[in-house]
This record gives sequence, C-alpha cells and structure tokens, in this order.
Amino acid sequence: MMILRKSARVNARVHVAVATVVASLVAGLAATPAAAIVRGAENGGPLKARTVMVLSKGGGVCSGIVLARDAVLTAGHCVAGGREIRVHFRDPSGEPVLLEPAEVATHGGYNAGAIEARQRSIDLALIRLPAPLPARFAPAALSAAKLPRAGTPVTALGWGTAAEGDPKTMGTFRAAELVTVEPYGPGKILLWAADPSGLGKRPGAGVCQGDSGGPIVRGDGAVIAVSTWAKGAGNSQCGLYTQGVLVAPQRGFIDGTLNRWGRTAEWR
Repeated sequence: MMILRKSARVNARVHVAVATVVASLVAGLAATPAAAIVRGAENGGPLKARTVMVLSKGGGVCSGIVLARDAVLTAGHCVAGGREIRVHFRDPSGEPVLLEPAEVATHGGYNAGAIEARQRSIDLALIRLPAPLPARFAPAALSAAKLPRAGTPVTALGWGTAAEGDPKTMGTFRAAELVTVEPYGPGKILLWAADPSGLGKRPGAGVCQGDSGGPIVRGDGAVIAVSTWAKGAGNSQCGLYTQGVLVAPQRGFIDGTLNRWGRTAEWR
C-alpha cells in the first residue's frame, strides 16, 4: 500500500524550488503524448475546470478540487508538515501561474504516521487562495451520499503520472473508469475502487503519483471522495486499488472551514 505523499519527485537528485518544478513540467510535457492516469484516458470534461495542481517545494505534486473560486480541497499529506506549497494552473497563453496560499486548514484527524501505526487517518485539507481563480474555473459539487454499494461505477481524475515513476507524464488531466470494491469490507470513511476488468486481482487503471487530492466522482459528476492512496501489485505502487476519503462524513470540517472563510460548498 502506498500513500501518494511527496508524489513524483521532478528532480530526485536535488532539492528544487516550486518554480523549478513548474519549469520542469513545462519543458517535459510539451512533447509527451497523452496516455493515462495509469491506464486511463485524457479527459477534457467539466471536472478539468474544477481542478488545479498543488505543488510543494522539493518536487511534490498533487491535485486539488476547486470548491470556490478561492478555495481548494486536497489531500492532507499534500500540505502537511509546514511545507511550502503553491496552487498551479496555466493562463490562457499557456504560461504557468503559481499562487501562494493565504491559509491552509488540515483536518484534525489527519495522521502522518497512520500507515506505520496502522491507525485511521482522515487525509484532507483545504487551501484558501489570496485571490480568486480565473473565471474559467468553476466550483465542483460534493456528494452528500454515503459509501456507494460495491460494483458502483465511479471515475477517478487527476493531473498525475500516466506511467508510474515517470514525472514527464504529469500535467495532463486524465480519468480512470473504476468500480467501487470492498477488499476489507464496507467502510464509513474510505472508498476503495478498482479497474472493473481486474477488480483488484489484476493491475489496471487507477490513480498514481500526483493524483492525490484529485476527485473521485459518481455518475452525475459530484465528488464523492478525494484520492489519497494507491496500491499496486508486486513491485508496482499503482494500478491495483485506488483509495479515497469520502467527503460526506467530513462535511462538518469542509463546511465549517469554508464558512469561516465566508464561502460555501455545493452539496447534492
């Protein structure tokens, strides 16, 4: 099992500033063919305008979900530890834009050592921006529904790698069509999903490095969970299972934080 923490170092040999991470992405992605969110497909649908990238100093890459023009929901491990982060998107000319957060609120139930200790962690955070995102961005709707039954179709989306361990495949918005599964029984906090062709038995499509914080949506496009983890087979870290934190049970944290910022989320 692999947490999508410090996802995909863009330069593994040196510590680089966030601006250098963007420069590496810009230089490397131009000639990279769109492939997958690991065996998925490039996606230009409505969710693309409802997501951004969340970059951290040292090469960390995550995805984020726009809840208001100046508020972004992401995974807690993408912002934890006081790391320097920037919200990233491109302007109409294709130039990279970096926004330093005005405030970051990490869920009180986030536990950075959850994997090693085998403890529960609610891996969510909200980012308040100093200024609104451009008008082309729109808030994503959140699902108030509980865990969908096993076998329910869901879609995981994000800006991460199309090929595991290859940071040059980052920066294209991609989607994986999955179904919910219950490898450890039904849960009240987490959603598990897998490629329907393998159902967790064989590697298939799923989230990978850089997709943490991205949306997992139900059929009507409402965000039912936030991607946080992936599990692979053998030496792989991705492609077997996709895991996300359900948003409905965390409505108190989401609404409470947004209300403090004078914002509201759309729930349906």
